[in-house]
Amino acid sequence: MDNELLKKEYIEGKQTLAQLADKYGVNKSTIWRRLRTMRHIRIISKDKDVVINMDTTYWGRNFGLMVIKDAFRNKIIWYKFVRHETVADYREGIEWLRANSFKIYGIVCDGMRGLFEELHAYRVQMCQFHQTMIVRRYLTNRPELPAARELLQIANILAHTDKECFIGMLEQWHLKWDSFLKERSFDSGSGRSTYTHKKIRSAYLSLKRNMPWLWTFYDYPDLHIPNTNNALEGVFTDIKTKLRVHSGISKERRSSLIQEYIARHY
Repeated sequence: MDNELLKKEYIEGKQTLAQLADKYGVNKSTIWRRLRTMRHIRIISKDKDVVINMDTTYWGRNFGLMVIKDAFRNKIIWYKFVRHETVADYREGIEWLRANSFKIYGIVCDGMRGLFEELHAYRVQMCQFHQTMIVRRYLTNRPELPAARELLQIANILAHTDKECFIGMLEQWHLKWDSFLKERSFDSGSGRSTYTHKKIRSAYLSLKRNMPWLWTFYDYPDLHIPNTNNALEGVFTDIKTKLRVHSGISKERRSSLIQEYIARHY
Protein backbone atom coordinates (compact mmCIF):
# COMPACT_ATOMS: atom_id res chain seq x y z
CA MET A 1 0.00 0.00 0.00
CA ASP A 2 1.80 3.08 -1.29
CA ASN A 3 1.18 6.20 0.82
CA GLU A 4 1.34 8.65 -2.09
CA LEU A 5 -1.09 6.57 -4.14
CA LEU A 6 -3.35 6.32 -1.11
CA LYS A 7 -3.40 10.11 -0.70
CA LYS A 8 -4.17 10.57 -4.38
CA GLU A 9 -7.06 8.11 -4.23
CA TYR A 10 -8.43 9.82 -1.11
CA ILE A 11 -8.15 13.38 -2.43
CA GLU A 12 -8.36 13.14 -6.21
CA GLY A 13 -10.32 9.93 -6.55
CA LYS A 14 -12.75 10.98 -3.82
CA GLN A 15 -12.55 7.59 -2.11
CA THR A 16 -13.85 7.44 1.46
CA LEU A 17 -11.94 5.80 4.32
CA ALA A 18 -14.39 2.91 4.26
CA GLN A 19 -13.93 2.36 0.52
CA LEU A 20 -10.14 2.43 0.79
CA ALA A 21 -10.18 0.12 3.80
CA ASP A 22 -12.32 -2.36 1.87
CA LYS A 23 -10.08 -2.08 -1.20
CA TYR A 24 -6.86 -2.79 0.72
CA GLY A 25 -8.33 -5.24 3.21
CA VAL A 26 -7.52 -3.21 6.34
CA ASN A 27 -9.56 -1.22 8.85
CA LYS A 28 -10.30 2.50 8.57
CA SER A 29 -7.90 3.38 11.40
CA THR A 30 -5.01 1.92 9.40
CA ILE A 31 -5.94 4.00 6.37
CA TRP A 32 -6.14 7.16 8.47
CA ARG A 33 -2.76 6.52 10.09
CA ARG A 34 -1.26 6.35 6.60
CA LEU A 35 -3.04 9.52 5.51
CA ARG A 36 -1.79 11.40 8.57
CA THR A 37 1.70 11.26 7.10
CA MET A 38 0.61 14.00 4.67
CA ARG A 39 2.90 16.99 5.04
CA HIS A 40 1.50 20.46 4.51
CA ILE A 41 4.37 22.76 3.59
CA ARG A 42 3.39 26.34 2.84
CA ILE A 43 5.53 27.43 -0.08
CA ILE A 44 5.98 31.19 -0.13
CA SER A 45 5.33 32.57 -3.61
CA LYS A 46 8.21 34.23 -5.44
CA ASP A 47 5.75 36.65 -7.07
CA LYS A 48 5.71 39.50 -4.56
CA ASP A 49 3.72 42.19 -6.41
CA VAL A 50 0.10 41.21 -5.89
CA VAL A 51 -3.53 42.16 -6.01
CA ILE A 52 -5.35 39.88 -3.61
CA ASN A 53 -8.78 38.38 -3.05
CA MET A 54 -9.68 37.52 0.52
CA ASP A 55 -12.73 35.86 2.01
CA THR A 56 -13.87 33.03 4.28
CA THR A 57 -16.01 29.98 3.55
CA TYR A 58 -17.65 27.65 6.04
CA TRP A 59 -18.51 24.03 6.70
CA GLY A 60 -21.28 24.25 9.28
CA ARG A 61 -21.32 27.04 11.84
CA ASN A 62 -17.96 26.72 13.53
CA PHE A 63 -15.44 25.60 10.90
CA GLY A 64 -14.21 28.15 8.40
CA LEU A 65 -11.37 28.50 5.92
CA MET A 66 -10.03 32.03 5.54
CA VAL A 67 -8.05 32.55 2.33
CA ILE A 68 -5.90 35.24 0.73
CA LYS A 69 -5.37 34.51 -2.98
CA ASP A 70 -3.23 36.09 -5.67
CA ALA A 71 -5.87 37.49 -8.01
CA PHE A 72 -3.70 37.16 -11.12
CA ARG A 73 -1.98 33.80 -10.62
CA ASN A 74 -4.75 31.81 -8.90
CA LYS A 75 -2.39 30.94 -6.04
CA ILE A 76 -3.47 30.73 -2.42
CA ILE A 77 -0.83 32.82 -0.65
CA TRP A 78 -2.10 32.47 2.93
CA TYR A 79 -4.89 30.65 4.70
CA LYS A 80 -6.12 29.97 8.21
CA PHE A 81 -8.78 27.78 9.81
CA VAL A 82 -11.17 29.88 11.88
CA ARG A 83 -14.38 29.46 13.86
CA HIS A 84 -15.64 32.84 12.69
CA GLU A 85 -14.02 35.48 10.48
CA THR A 86 -12.76 38.57 12.28
CA VAL A 87 -10.95 41.72 11.28
CA ALA A 88 -8.06 40.58 13.49
CA ASP A 89 -7.68 37.38 11.43
CA TYR A 90 -7.55 39.33 8.17
CA ARG A 91 -5.03 41.68 9.77
CA GLU A 92 -2.90 38.65 10.64
CA GLY A 93 -2.94 37.54 7.02
CA ILE A 94 -1.99 40.99 5.71
CA GLU A 95 0.82 41.27 8.26
CA TRP A 96 2.12 37.84 7.20
CA LEU A 97 2.24 39.04 3.59
CA ARG A 98 4.10 42.20 4.58
CA ALA A 99 6.54 40.23 6.73
CA ASN A 100 7.30 38.05 3.70
CA SER A 101 8.01 41.01 1.39
CA PHE A 102 4.75 41.06 -0.57
CA LYS A 103 3.72 44.41 -2.04
CA ILE A 104 -0.07 44.70 -2.09
CA TYR A 105 -1.46 46.88 -4.89
CA GLY A 106 -5.12 46.15 -4.28
CA ILE A 107 -7.46 44.10 -2.09
CA VAL A 108 -10.85 42.64 -3.03
CA CYS A 109 -13.03 41.74 -0.05
CA ASP A 110 -16.66 41.46 1.00
CA GLY A 111 -16.63 44.40 3.39
CA MET A 112 -17.40 43.03 6.84
CA ARG A 113 -17.86 45.65 9.56
CA GLY A 114 -14.60 47.39 10.43
CA LEU A 115 -12.59 45.84 7.59
CA PHE A 116 -12.46 48.91 5.35
CA GLU A 117 -11.15 50.97 8.25
CA GLU A 118 -8.51 48.33 9.00
CA LEU A 119 -7.37 48.36 5.36
CA HIS A 120 -7.39 52.13 4.93
CA ALA A 121 -3.74 52.14 3.78
CA TYR A 122 -4.59 49.99 0.73
CA ARG A 123 -6.71 50.34 -2.40
CA VAL A 124 -9.73 48.27 -1.43
CA GLN A 125 -12.43 47.02 -3.79
CA MET A 126 -15.66 45.74 -2.27
CA CYS A 127 -17.00 42.74 -4.14
CA GLN A 128 -19.81 44.15 -6.27
CA PHE A 129 -21.63 40.82 -6.32
CA HIS A 130 -21.66 40.79 -2.51
CA GLN A 131 -23.09 44.32 -2.48
CA THR A 132 -25.86 43.21 -4.81
CA MET A 133 -26.63 40.29 -2.50
CA ILE A 134 -26.90 42.68 0.46
CA VAL A 135 -29.53 44.69 -1.41
CA ARG A 136 -31.40 41.51 -2.37
CA ARG A 137 -31.51 40.37 1.25
CA TYR A 138 -33.20 43.63 2.21
CA LEU A 139 -35.60 43.76 -0.74
CA THR A 140 -36.06 40.04 -1.63
CA ASN A 141 -35.85 38.91 -5.25
CA ARG A 142 -39.46 39.88 -5.96
CA PRO A 143 -40.29 43.07 -4.08
CA GLU A 144 -43.84 44.38 -4.26
CA LEU A 145 -43.35 48.14 -3.91
CA PRO A 146 -42.33 50.08 -7.06
CA ALA A 147 -39.50 51.88 -5.24
CA ALA A 148 -38.03 48.55 -4.15
CA ARG A 149 -38.37 47.04 -7.62
CA GLU A 150 -36.58 49.99 -9.20
CA LEU A 151 -33.78 49.93 -6.61
CA LEU A 152 -33.29 46.19 -7.13
CA GLN A 153 -33.00 46.73 -10.89
CA ILE A 154 -30.26 49.29 -10.27
CA ALA A 155 -28.41 46.99 -7.85
CA ASN A 156 -28.61 44.09 -10.29
CA ILE A 157 -26.62 45.96 -12.94
CA LEU A 158 -23.91 47.10 -10.52
CA ALA A 159 -21.31 44.66 -11.84
CA HIS A 160 -22.26 45.32 -15.48
CA THR A 161 -22.10 49.09 -15.83
CA ASP A 162 -19.69 51.96 -15.24
CA LYS A 163 -19.29 54.24 -12.24
CA GLU A 164 -20.87 57.37 -13.69
CA CYS A 165 -23.92 55.54 -15.01
CA PHE A 166 -24.54 53.69 -11.76
CA ILE A 167 -24.15 56.74 -9.52
CA GLY A 168 -26.40 58.73 -11.86
CA MET A 169 -29.14 56.10 -11.74
CA LEU A 170 -28.95 55.85 -7.95
CA GLU A 171 -29.14 59.63 -7.57
CA GLN A 172 -32.15 59.81 -9.88
CA TRP A 173 -33.84 57.04 -7.91
CA HIS A 174 -33.23 58.90 -4.66
CA LEU A 175 -34.63 62.17 -6.04
CA LYS A 176 -37.75 60.33 -7.14
CA TRP A 177 -38.32 58.46 -3.88
CA ASP A 178 -36.85 60.82 -1.28
CA SER A 179 -40.21 61.74 0.27
CA PHE A 180 -41.25 58.09 0.23
CA LEU A 181 -38.10 57.10 2.15
CA LYS A 182 -38.81 59.74 4.80
CA GLU A 183 -42.32 58.48 5.55
CA ARG A 184 -42.79 57.54 9.19
CA SER A 185 -45.31 55.36 11.01
CA PHE A 186 -46.57 56.13 14.51
CA ASP A 187 -46.72 53.38 17.13
CA SER A 188 -49.52 54.24 19.55
CA GLY A 189 -48.21 51.71 22.06
CA SER A 190 -44.76 53.21 22.44
CA GLY A 191 -45.65 56.71 21.38
CA ARG A 192 -42.76 56.68 18.93
CA SER A 193 -42.51 56.92 15.18
CA THR A 194 -40.24 54.84 12.95
CA TYR A 195 -39.45 54.87 9.26
CA THR A 196 -42.21 53.10 7.34
CA HIS A 197 -39.96 51.59 4.66
CA LYS A 198 -36.98 50.56 6.78
CA LYS A 199 -35.71 47.76 4.54
CA ILE A 200 -35.74 49.91 1.41
CA ARG A 201 -33.91 52.65 3.32
CA SER A 202 -31.35 50.12 4.54
CA ALA A 203 -30.78 48.78 1.02
CA TYR A 204 -30.25 52.29 -0.34
CA LEU A 205 -28.01 53.36 2.54
CA SER A 206 -25.82 50.26 2.15
CA LEU A 207 -25.13 51.33 -1.43
CA LYS A 208 -24.40 54.91 -0.36
CA ARG A 209 -22.21 53.83 2.56
CA ASN A 210 -20.13 51.40 0.48
CA MET A 211 -19.88 53.58 -2.63
CA PRO A 212 -16.27 54.71 -1.91
CA TRP A 213 -15.12 51.07 -2.19
CA LEU A 214 -17.34 49.85 -5.03
CA TRP A 215 -15.36 51.53 -7.83
CA THR A 216 -11.71 51.21 -6.87
CA PHE A 217 -11.14 48.90 -9.86
CA TYR A 218 -12.64 51.59 -12.09
CA ASP A 219 -10.58 54.42 -10.63
CA TYR A 220 -7.28 52.49 -10.98
CA PRO A 221 -7.62 50.61 -14.30
CA ASP A 222 -3.86 50.05 -14.66
CA LEU A 223 -3.88 47.80 -11.57
CA HIS A 224 -6.44 45.40 -13.11
CA ILE A 225 -8.19 44.90 -9.77
CA PRO A 226 -11.15 42.48 -10.10
CA ASN A 227 -14.54 43.97 -9.26
CA THR A 228 -15.78 40.78 -7.56
CA ASN A 229 -14.50 37.88 -5.50
CA ASN A 230 -15.99 35.38 -7.94
CA ALA A 231 -12.62 33.77 -8.70
CA LEU A 232 -12.09 33.02 -5.02
CA GLU A 233 -15.65 31.71 -4.73
CA GLY A 234 -14.71 29.33 -7.54
CA VAL A 235 -11.78 28.05 -5.47
CA PHE A 236 -14.09 27.50 -2.49
CA THR A 237 -16.55 25.61 -4.68
CA ASP A 238 -13.73 23.43 -6.01
CA ILE A 239 -12.51 22.55 -2.51
CA LYS A 240 -16.03 21.84 -1.24
CA THR A 241 -16.78 19.63 -4.22
CA LYS A 242 -13.72 17.53 -3.43
CA LEU A 243 -14.71 17.27 0.23
CA ARG A 244 -18.38 16.49 -0.33
CA VAL A 245 -17.77 12.76 -0.58
CA HIS A 246 -16.04 12.92 2.82
CA SER A 247 -18.97 14.48 4.69
CA GLY A 248 -19.12 13.65 8.38
CA ILE A 249 -15.35 13.50 8.93
CA SER A 250 -13.82 15.14 12.00
CA LYS A 251 -12.49 18.70 11.95
CA GLU A 252 -8.95 17.34 12.22
CA ARG A 253 -9.40 15.16 9.15
CA ARG A 254 -11.16 17.90 7.23
CA SER A 255 -8.32 20.33 7.99
CA SER A 256 -5.72 17.80 6.88
CA LEU A 257 -7.56 17.06 3.64
CA ILE A 258 -8.02 20.76 2.83
CA GLN A 259 -4.34 21.52 3.45
CA GLU A 260 -3.23 18.66 1.23
CA TYR A 261 -5.60 19.70 -1.55
CA ILE A 262 -4.39 23.31 -1.39
CA ALA A 263 -0.76 22.15 -1.47
CA ARG A 264 -1.44 20.06 -4.57
CA HIS A 265 -3.56 22.53 -6.55
CA TYR A 266 -3.06 26.08 -5.32
